[in-house]
Amino acid sequence: MATIKPFKGVRPPKKYVVEVASRPYDVLSSEEARKEAEGNEKSLYHIIKPEIDFPVGKDEHDADVYEKAVANFRKFQENGWLVQDDKENYYVYAQTMNDRTQYGLVVGSYVDDYLTGAIKKHELTRKDKEEDRMKHVRINNANIEPVFFAYPENPELDAIVKAAVQKNPEYDFVSEDQIGHHFWVVDDEAIIRKITELFAAIPYLYIADGHHRSAAAALVGAEKARQNQQHSGKEEYNYFMAVCFPADQLKIMDYNRVVKDLNGLSPAGLLEKLSENFTVVDKGETIYHPERLHNFALYLNKHWYSLDAKPGTYNDNDPIGVLDVTISSNLILDKILGIKDLRTDKRIDFVGGLRGLGELKRRIDSGEMAVALALYPVSMKQLIDIADTGNIMPPKTTWFEPKLRSGLVIHKLD
Repeated sequence: MATIKPFKGVRPPKKYVVEVASRPYDVLSSEEARKEAEGNEKSLYHIIKPEIDFPVGKDEHDADVYEKAVANFRKFQENGWLVQDDKENYYVYAQTMNDRTQYGLVVGSYVDDYLTGAIKKHELTRKDKEEDRMKHVRINNANIEPVFFAYPENPELDAIVKAAVQKNPEYDFVSEDQIGHHFWVVDDEAIIRKITELFAAIPYLYIADGHHRSAAAALVGAEKARQNQQHSGKEEYNYFMAVCFPADQLKIMDYNRVVKDLNGLSPAGLLEKLSENFTVVDKGETIYHPERLHNFALYLNKHWYSLDAKPGTYNDNDPIGVLDVTISSNLILDKILGIKDLRTDKRIDFVGGLRGLGELKRRIDSGEMAVALALYPVSMKQLIDIADTGNIMPPKTTWFEPKLRSGLVIHKLD
């Protein structure tokens, strides 16, 4: 069962929120963050990507970079750019993209739920990325950025959120990427108790996005518990910040692939090999979008192709084998193009669906890459089925949009 609690959020005053709020640390490079924060001393990038306060080329993992994050976090609070609420609240964070709005509850999520599997994962994490975020959480003694969870839809929680958002929002703005961000404080004690009770009846939460942040937050919480001889289980470090959305409001976008070369094949040779396991149809020069599961789009030599996986090349009864990312990894990337490990092979790159298939075309036409592969997006049902069966999705399977904005609220561990 999901254990959650309200917390005393550390937040920007309304007049500063647009300046403070930023994209998540892991969706942009240091140089992109440097450019976005230029002339804005209040940008959260000074805390989540503090290497921007050093000369270009500074290693973001140097000890003094982490120390700079702490100094900047302290400075933001001293200057009143971040202020802690005086009581424990829940918060509603809604996002609007393309006229569709999803409503999440910002909560303190229980570390033990992560460690025991009540918070379910669908991706593997990399130790180096875990350690980086652990250092950041540990040294700041705070979850500066939230993680993104899904929960099975719940009409009672929907009704509570619907009532909460009838009030004027605390924050309401549109970021430069045209995503609307709306934020309410839930401070009524009876409603807070009811939210806690309703989550206690939800068997599992699911990590949608932020596997490394979840792992880091939970591991630091467990570390603090071990180090505290007076540990009671009631301490704030037993919880980490998450935004929890009903699964039926979430949409996963396609996550596509571009490859640098054809592994020694000619374009005609590649198409011939593909025809062994796929029905290949030339769609001409107009962008072709995959239309259904097991249908792929290939872009090669200024032409788009439809690839339909032939019967017998996949197993619809296997939660991993049925995934198009599995089919394409096994039958195209590995078998034909010689890419064995999506995590480490330098010949492949990944393009999130928000950029559109035009970005695939651009990268091939520029000569930077040789071939592009577009996949039909995974569904939330597939994600939950995989997590429920204890399976792990292949790398780079899910792309969630919109991304959570960082800096709307922060959770201190003391």
